[in-house]
Amino acid sequence: MKAFLNANASDLRNAILLAGEARRQGRTVSFAGGGSDLLQLVKDGIARPDLLVSLRSIEGLAEVVTNAEGARIGGMITLSALSRHPEIRARYPVLAEAAESVATPQIRNVGTLAGNVCQRPWCWYYRNGFPCFKAGGARCFSPAGENQLHAIFGGGPSFIVHPSDLAPALVALGATFRVVGPDGEREIPAEQFFVLPADDPAHENVLGEEEVLAEVLLPPPAAATTSTYQKVMDREAWTHAVAAVALVLEREGDLVTGARIVLGGVAPIPWRVPDAEALLVGQRITPELARRVGEVAVAGARPLSKNAYKVRLTSGLVERTLTDVMDRLSLVS
Repeated sequence: MKAFLNANASDLRNAILLAGEARRQGRTVSFAGGGSDLLQLVKDGIARPDLLVSLRSIEGLAEVVTNAEGARIGGMITLSALSRHPEIRARYPVLAEAAESVATPQIRNVGTLAGNVCQRPWCWYYRNGFPCFKAGGARCFSPAGENQLHAIFGGGPSFIVHPSDLAPALVALGATFRVVGPDGEREIPAEQFFVLPADDPAHENVLGEEEVLAEVLLPPPAAATTSTYQKVMDREAWTHAVAAVALVLEREGDLVTGARIVLGGVAPIPWRVPDAEALLVGQRITPELARRVGEVAVAGARPLSKNAYKVRLTSGLVERTLTDVMDRLSLVS
């Protein structure tokens, strides 16, 4: 492993200044929160920082503030703290459930919201030294190779899947990301934060090299909102979603008045399915409707040679998530 220096930032402005000064001196820089993904990237020889700027020393970046205007969540909050926060669990259960589904308890104790959202792909070609698009190369090896876990939506020229569990939940909630960089602050809707390989094959989001995801802003939930997160994994610990569903429903009585369905584990970005959402609006959830929504959710899927199973799996997961919500609402009423 390459040796590197560590600098503890006093605040976000100091972190940006430290990174900018190091880059002007020709040194490579990485920001670190929990650092679990970064450490693996360094071990794999993908990230080779000369300077590591730690954000853990900055006060206030792990706070949650909720009020009538919604919620503000610091990017350095750990996944464990996020999943257990009483206001998040009560008002935004899809986010709490997504956070508690990540990896292992040990990783959730150090992994952060910002780190989970901004982590790099876990494609085995990228992580094992192949000169692919994500590593600065000129091709994706998965279409003609081992693509069992790769994208069935939005692929090309790279077919990675976005590894974050929190990202689909945040898109489904209509979150906004507050980003801080050398040019000041900007707010980016979560749905516009992530980028397809067709737009930028080397990156997964719009962050600049010296920008930091500082905070997530959530709108207030409507009076009768139900949300949940479900995922399927190929094993039960320290793994990512083969397919996932973040679901947010607004209701009046037993009728759905608004719906957001965002898929995870199946595309290079959190994948929203508006045609499936539209089927729910104005309807009461029934087993037949849930099945139909699941079918429409995968209507645009384009599987590779070894991952066609994901189409049926994802359709079934959408159906199951809706029927689980239907059963839960029936018990409440």
